Amino acid sequence: MNRASLLFVLLVVPACATAPASVPAASPEAPAPSASAPAPSEDARLAALLEEDWQWRLRENPLFATAIGDSRYDDRLTDLSFEAIDRREQHALDVRRQLQGIDPARLSESSRLDYQLFLRELEESIEGQRFPTEYLQLSQLGGPHTLLPELALSMPRATVKNHEDFLQRMKLLPVYVEQSIALMRKGAEAGITPPRVTLREVAGLLQKQLVDDPTKSPIYLNAFASFPASIPPEDQARLREQAIVALRESVLPAYRELHRFFVSEYLPRTRETIGLSAVPEGAAWYAWNVRRLTTTDLSPEQIHELGLSEVARIRAEMEQVKAQAGFKGNLPAFFHFLRTDPRFFFDSRDALLVAYRDISKRIDPELPRLFGRLPRLPYGVFPVPEYSEKTQTTAYYMRGSQAAGRAGRYYANTYDLKSRPKWEMEALSLHEAVPGHHLQISLMQELEALPAFRRYGGYTAFVEGWGLYAESLGSELGLYRDPYARFGQLTYEMWRAVRLVVDTGMHAKRWTREQAIQFFKDNASKTEHDITVEVDRYLVWPGQALAYKLGELKLKELRALATQELGPRFDVRAFHDEVLGQGALPLSFLEARVKSWVERQKATVSGPVR
Repeated sequence: MNRASLLFVLLVVPACATAPASVPAASPEAPAPSASAPAPSEDARLAALLEEDWQWRLRENPLFATAIGDSRYDDRLTDLSFEAIDRREQHALDVRRQLQGIDPARLSESSRLDYQLFLRELEESIEGQRFPTEYLQLSQLGGPHTLLPELALSMPRATVKNHEDFLQRMKLLPVYVEQSIALMRKGAEAGITPPRVTLREVAGLLQKQLVDDPTKSPIYLNAFASFPASIPPEDQARLREQAIVALRESVLPAYRELHRFFVSEYLPRTRETIGLSAVPEGAAWYAWNVRRLTTTDLSPEQIHELGLSEVARIRAEMEQVKAQAGFKGNLPAFFHFLRTDPRFFFDSRDALLVAYRDISKRIDPELPRLFGRLPRLPYGVFPVPEYSEKTQTTAYYMRGSQAAGRAGRYYANTYDLKSRPKWEMEALSLHEAVPGHHLQISLMQELEALPAFRRYGGYTAFVEGWGLYAESLGSELGLYRDPYARFGQLTYEMWRAVRLVVDTGMHAKRWTREQAIQFFKDNASKTEHDITVEVDRYLVWPGQALAYKLGELKLKELRALATQELGPRFDVRAFHDEVLGQGALPLSFLEARVKSWVERQKATVSGPVR
C-alpha cells in the first residue's frame, strides 16, 4: 500500500486535486509580450499553463511541496477554511476554461498526452465537487493528530531554518485543528462521517499525543531529540527549548481540544451505518470514487462479479500449493495452520524488522534481470511508528525525494507479532519496496522531460496495480522458493481479489461489516487482526482498494499480449521500461501505449525469426 493515511493523500495527491493549503500573497503577473513578439506555440501555451497551475498547487498545498522536496512553503500548514475550499473549487473551473482555449490538434504528440491527462483530471475534480470529502478529516488511519508526528519523520533536517520552519508549523496547529473541527462538525450535521465502528480506537490514538512531558511527544522525539552535526550545539539547545514551548502552548492544547471534541461531541454523532451508499448522494459518490480510482468505466456490480471469479481461480491455485506443502487437511484447516503454527512467527520486533531488511537486500541485486532502468534514489526499511501501529495496515511506502535528500521509506508493522507471519513477507516487500512502489515512484520522479503534475501525481490503478503486479515477479527474482512463501504470494493476490467483493459488497450491495470479515476469513489465510484492520480501511476509503486488482489484471493482460505478439522477440526488460517510461497512466492510456510499442517492435525486426 502506498500509505493508507492522511500523509498518503499528501504524497500522492492527484495532479489536479484541489488539495487544501495556506496561500501566500499572489505573485506579480508576468509582463505581457510586446506587440512585435511572435505568438507562442500551442505547446508553449500549454506548458505555461501547466507550470502556472503547478506553482499554484505548491502554494496551496505546502505539505505536498515539502514531500517532493520543495522547501519554499515549509513554514505553512493547510488552510482548511470554507473560503479556501470554495477558492480551490473556483480555481479548477478557471483552469479548465483556460485549457479549453488551447487547440489540442495543434499540439505535438507528447504535449497532446499532457493535455489529455490534465483535462481528464480537471474534469474528475470538478465532477467531485458535489461530494464533500472535506468533511472527513479524521479516521483510524490518520488525521490532525498524526499530521505533525508523520511530517516530523520526513521534514528536511539539515539546517537551522528547517527546524525553525517546522516550529512555525507547530504553532499553526491550533488553527488547523480548529478548521478541521469546523468541517467535521458540519459533516456530522449532514450525516457524513466515518462509520462509528471504525473509530473505536481513535480516542486512544489521540490520547497518545497528550503527554505530560513534551520531550516524550512523538513530535519532539522525531524532530528535536537529535540533530545533524551541521547544526551548532547552541542552536540545538535553542531549538529544543522552543519546541518544548510550542508543544506546551500550541500543540498540546490543540490536541486536548481535538480529543474533547472527538469524545464528547463527534463520536456520539457518527453514523452506525457502514457503506458509503448510506450517506446523502452516497451511491453516486461511490460510483465517482470507483471511476476515478480504477480509471475504468466498470460498475460496482461488474467489479463484484469479477472479484468472485478471481477468488474462485486463486482458490484453485491455493489448493495446488497446499498439496505441494504436503498438508493433508482442507483449505480452511491449512489457513488455520498458517495463522497459528509458531514456526511462522518471530519472537521479537527486531528479528521481524531484520528479516524484512534481509529480504529487501536479496531482491536488489536481481532487479537488472527484469529492468533496464533503475532509480537512483535508495530506500530503507523502518517500523511503523508506535503511535499508529495498532490501527495501521501491515505495511506502507512513503516516497522519498532526491531534492530533499530523503530516501524512500518502506514501513513494516511490528505490532502484534502473532499477526505477522513469515510467509507473507516476501510478497509484501516486493509490493512496497522493489520492484513495487519505490522503484515505480522513484523512476517517475526522475522523468524530467515530463511536466511536474505527471512526475509527482499518479493514478491509483496504475500505482497499486504495479505494486500487485510486482508481487507476481517474485519467482523471476529468485523468491518464493518454498510452498509457504508461494502461498503467501497467493494470499496477497487473494487479498486483493477479496477486496473487489468486499468493498463493493459493503458500499454498493449493503453487506454488513461482519459479512465482509467472514468472507475474508473464508478465502484468505491472513490473520484476524489484519482482516479486521483491512475491512475497516475499506470502510473509510471507499473504492481505493479496488484499484490494485484491476490494475494488476491489466498489466498481466498487456504482458501476455506482448509475449504472444512478439514471441522470441519479447524482451521483459524492454517491456517493463516501456510500461514505466511515461510515469503513471490511466489504464486505457497504458493499454494504447503498450499496443503501440508492440507494433513498433514488430516493425523494427526484418526477416523471419528462427
